[in-house]
Amino acid sequence: MSIHAVGVIGLVLVFVIGTLRPVNLGALALVMTFLVGTIFVGEDARSMLSGFPVDLLILLTGVTYLFAIAQSNGTVDQIVERATRLAGGRRALIPWVVFVVASLPALAGALGSAGVALLAPIALRLARRFDLDRRMIGLMVVHGASAGNFSPLNPLGAIVNQVVARNGLNLSAMTLFLANIAYNIVIAAVLYLLFGRLRSSSSEAGAPMQAERPARLATDQVSTLIALVAVAIAALGFDLNIGFLAFGAAVVLQLLFPKSSVGADRRIAWNVVLLVCGIVTYVAALQRYGTVDAVGSGIAALGAPLMTALLLCAVGAITSAFASSAGILGAMIPLAVPIIAHGAIGTTGLIVALAISVTVVDGMPFSTVGALIVANADEDERPRIYRGLLWWGAAMVVTAPVLTWLIFILPAR
Repeated sequence: MSIHAVGVIGLVLVFVIGTLRPVNLGALALVMTFLVGTIFVGEDARSMLSGFPVDLLILLTGVTYLFAIAQSNGTVDQIVERATRLAGGRRALIPWVVFVVASLPALAGALGSAGVALLAPIALRLARRFDLDRRMIGLMVVHGASAGNFSPLNPLGAIVNQVVARNGLNLSAMTLFLANIAYNIVIAAVLYLLFGRLRSSSSEAGAPMQAERPARLATDQVSTLIALVAVAIAALGFDLNIGFLAFGAAVVLQLLFPKSSVGADRRIAWNVVLLVCGIVTYVAALQRYGTVDAVGSGIAALGAPLMTALLLCAVGAITSAFASSAGILGAMIPLAVPIIAHGAIGTTGLIVALAISVTVVDGMPFSTVGALIVANADEDERPRIYRGLLWWGAAMVVTAPVLTWLIFILPAR
């Protein structure tokens, strides 16, 4: 049996066992990384650990640590109360406000995870304040951030354009940008219709809620707000690592205000950190073994351009649900070159379909932004939100390749 078959079977076993038994998927994935790496590949521990996402560990723990302090001292509640007043208390508008605000950092050039890390905790508290479905608000944050992915300023847009140019192809960057925005807006509308039914029967959907006048800010709350703004400016404006910035801000706040910050470090979402880091480590091993490239190359050699394009989009979507979207785009676009060279499919149509298929699955709880949503949810709501994002992400994995193929590839053949 080839290493590629062993790797895929291992991934399936991880999900089957983790679904049927109460064992963290991340722990199972780490064990599978060790078993496959040791028995079938002969890797040493250093090689296996090379795929462990230290950057993701720092991001998830740092952000949840900082916002645990902000929640403990009441700063998050103050932000939510003031946001309620600014929104005029109209609950029906809140999901769309969240979607638009989430898109702004990505449109301005930040990676999606940075904007989501800052907005997710606030958006989820707004959902609780307005009695909105937390799954919907979390996914509005995800798809709002995705809407800005391919702006002319965004790194993902630059990656796609550079890879396309290196392979001697011509791409309409504006078509990619606008198509991605439109696709995510349609998804947001579907989310609103599916999950947006307001559960309170005491008022109509568009009716304003009564907003209480917030209390004056205490010293620790003012300091926390300053820290949050400083982290946002440093991360979004100067491209500094938001995980380290969040850790630094959290440590300073806990040193200055130990009473109102007590226990914040114990509220870090360690179970989510283990889940995501374990899965990403195993998927990184599969990438190291060449499994993803082998599957993609096999598909690219099929010889039926339309079917090959659909399968490439499907492989991109499935792989990106567990790995870096930027890395998958960089790997999949060159595989599309022979199909485009065949002349049966337009460059822009295929690249747009592939780019959207790869990035629209970021709601999966194993991806960085999906994990941020789950990690920042209240502990009692975390399992429900995890399941919601898992099912929604699976729906995106299934539907995005088919829909983008029908919309962007088939008409341009």
